Amino acid sequence: MPCRQPPHRGTPAASARDRCNMLRLALAEQRGFVVDERELRRAGPSYMVDSLSSLRAEAGRRPLCLLLGMDAFNSLETWHRWERLVELAHLVVVDRPGADCAPSPAVADLLARCRVSDPRPLRQRPAGCILLQTVTRLEISASRIRELVRKGLSPRYLLPEKVLEYIWREGLYRS
Repeated sequence: MPCRQPPHRGTPAASARDRCNMLRLALAEQRGFVVDERELRRAGPSYMVDSLSSLRAEAGRRPLCLLLGMDAFNSLETWHRWERLVELAHLVVVDRPGADCAPSPAVADLLARCRVSDPRPLRQRPAGCILLQTVTRLEISASRIRELVRKGLSPRYLLPEKVLEYIWREGLYRS
C-alpha cells in the first residue's frame, strides 16, 4: 500500500506514481501479494488508521494484520489516532536493525495488554493482538538506498533488480 503523503516526514523524493510503480515491480514475482492504491486515491495525509478502517469495512470479521518494524512500533504513539490501530487489526512487529530503543510508556502499556506469544489468535480473532516476530536481520533501508543513488553508487543486491533499473531509467533520487 504505497503512501500518498507521509505524515511523519517531508515530501518523498519520488512521486507517489513512481513509488507505486517500483512496488509493482518488486512484487511482480511474489505470489500472494497485491498492490493496494487506496492511499493514492485519498486526498490529504496518508494515515494508517484511515487505511485500516477502510480495509476493516471490506474485510468484515476476517483477521487483518499490520506488519511494522520495531522502530515504527516503538514510536507508535506519534501516529494519528494510534490507539485505534489494534482495534482494527492485529499488529505483527518485526525486529529491525536500528530499533534498539525502548517503546514509550504508552506503547509499552499497549504491548503489555495485547501481546500474544503464539500466532494462533491472529487467525481466530479479527484484531486486537500484538505479536513480536523475530526475523533475519538485514540492514537494508530505503534511506540508505536513496543515499547510495544520490552519491552515484550502486545499491545492487539491496533491492530487486527491476526496481533498480527503474530508478536508473527514471533518474530518481539523484541530487
